[in-house]
Amino acid sequence: MKSTVRFGVSIEEALIKKFDKFIKERNYKNRSEAIRDLMREILVKEEWEKTKIITGGIAIVYDHHKKLLVNKIIDIQHEFHDLIISSQHIHLDYNNCFEVIIVKGLSIKARKLFNQLKSTKGVKHIDILKSTTGKEVI
Repeated sequence: MKSTVRFGVSIEEALIKKFDKFIKERNYKNRSEAIRDLMREILVKEEWEKTKIITGGIAIVYDHHKKLLVNKIIDIQHEFHDLIISSQHIHLDYNNCFEVIIVKGLSIKARKLFNQLKSTKGVKHIDILKSTTGKEVI
């Protein structure tokens, strides 16, 4: 069984009031739950900053009528075939496609994939979801 450690923190009144509002808006039951989530968030961010095995997703929106763009996106994904676990392609409308690329591997390679896709001319929007394999975060 995991043990729980209790500790005290001194915080300015104005800051704790804002934090309590944050907790209430996100339906946390108490400060401890919110602090645990924030700690995990920091630890996941650290995994991505260091060269660790991570998992995550890249979401990209582009015009599928731009054939050179579509081919470039596919070529980039093939360069990172060992990193990409899966991808899902969705037709948003006649012109626009949304693609989600799921990755697992070294964070440095995931960032490189993201940056190559992001810098590709014609990409309308791209974002990254940084997550964890769960091994480093409790």
